[in-house]
Amino acid sequence: MKKILNTSNAPAPVGPYNQATHHNGTLYVSGQIAINPATGELVTDNIEAETKQVMENLKAILTNAGASFENVLKCSVFVSDMGNYSRINTVYATYFDEATAPARELVEVANLPKYVNVEVSLIAALEL
Repeated sequence: MKKILNTSNAPAPVGPYNQATHHNGTLYVSGQIAINPATGELVTDNIEAETKQVMENLKAILTNAGASFENVLKCSVFVSDMGNYSRINTVYATYFDEATAPARELVEVANLPKYVNVEVSLIAALEL
């Protein structure tokens, strides 16, 4: 059976999904956008602030599951403009040790929820 995980330290789901599910030692985290969980407002000051909020939301979900970015096996990054790649990557890189960073894809898409610029989902191992 899967275990459902949600925390008030990350944005509440806005549809028929949960922040994360856990099954057999693997954590599956839904895509996060730059919603500040304290205010419910989007953080769109600049792409760096937006990316930082996304990563902080992921961190809150990982922490709730008893994990950290060290547990992450794979990230999926979706962006609205590949021209922001290096700016997004600079912020993203501060959350991982380069030597043990997870697998990742970064894909440009036509639109994202609420027309944000970046969304990240991840898969993590809870048993290392």
